[in-house]
Amino acid sequence: MDIRCRKTECKYNDRYTCMAKGILIDKQVLCSTYEDSGREKKDVTKSLFEEVPNYAPQRDSKTMAIDCCTNCLFNKEGKCVSNGITVNAIAEKPFCVSYLKK
Repeated sequence: MDIRCRKTECKYNDRYTCMAKGILIDKQVLCSTYEDSGREKKDVTKSLFEEVPNYAPQRDSKTMAIDCCTNCLFNKEGKCVSNGITVNAIAEKPFCVSYLKK
C-alpha cells in the first residue's frame, strides 16, 4: 500500500510519506493521527506540475495499521483495504482523498 501525505507540517510526514505507526480516518474522513510539528507549511500546489516532489521510499503496509471509521468503499470491518491512501494538503484539515463513498 502506498501511503502519501501532503500535510508537510505533520510531525509524521517524511518527504510526503507517513511514518506514523498507525493511521485513523475518522467519520468526517479526516486523518485523526495528524499532529502539527510546528514546521512551516509548504504550498506544494504551486509547483505540482513544475517539479517532482522528493518522496521518501514507499512503506510496507503490513507494518502499519490503517483504521477507518467512515462509510467508505475501502472500509472492511474498520480496516482500510485500499491499494494506497493520500491525505490532502490543499484543505486546512487533513482530508483522506482516497475516500470513495459506498
